[in-house]
Amino acid sequence: MKKYIAIVLLSVFVISCKSKAVAVQNNTKIEEAPKEDKKAIEKHYNNKLDFSTLSIKASAKYEDEKQSQNVTADIKIEKDKQILISVRFLGITMAKALITPTTVSYYEKVKGSYYEGDFTSLSKWLGTELDYSKVQNLLVGEALDDLRKGKYTQTIVENLFRLEDEKEDKVKKIFYLDSEKYLIQKEEISQSAENVNLEIIYSDNKTFNQGTLPTYIEINAVQPKGKTNISLNYNNISFNEELSFPYSVPSGYKKVIIK
Repeated sequence: MKKYIAIVLLSVFVISCKSKAVAVQNNTKIEEAPKEDKKAIEKHYNNKLDFSTLSIKASAKYEDEKQSQNVTADIKIEKDKQILISVRFLGITMAKALITPTTVSYYEKVKGSYYEGDFTSLSKWLGTELDYSKVQNLLVGEALDDLRKGKYTQTIVENLFRLEDEKEDKVKKIFYLDSEKYLIQKEEISQSAENVNLEIIYSDNKTFNQGTLPTYIEINAVQPKGKTNISLNYNNISFNEELSFPYSVPSGYKKVIIK
């Protein structure tokens, strides 16, 4: 069940993560390193996608140390209002999630279970703060956190702007922006005391009238129980169409209680 939930609720990777040094782009050109840019964060948000709805058809792969699974995912977003994700295997819906700013609902077919609740209980269960914005930001290639609300130390690494959160906390956060368009290229979130790390890599950016969107997202994760890799490849993208968000739990499914 957990692998389908992991694909559906993409933001769970904030606590089941892995950090490893990986080149963000397959770019072998040697270029002059950019100088520090005090407005890097501001320029990152100048790239914000301008859309009312977004529909994505994607192929997804889940892999851990014991198994590997290829599925397809239909992702529908009504900006800042709701996200519907359907995960299918051989054309059969295996899991579906409806996420709003106040509620999280999902069901999965393997064990016939479903969950209905809010981000407060889900965050406690996962052990990290979770909200709607983090899910939406991950899917559209924005930093998980609102960088405008934090304070960051800026350095240059591999021709990227490296922004490290200065806040002393149990959770360490680092964001990487490219030096041309200031798009997010990589995010690293780690909890060293818990041996929990997360790495999200964005690549294959495509430019539309509404802005630029990464079409490949790779999530590498590690925790004491093992390693996990999830990748999303956006195959078809459309903006501002009239979308429906149908969601209902099949009869006979058992409710998951999170304590």
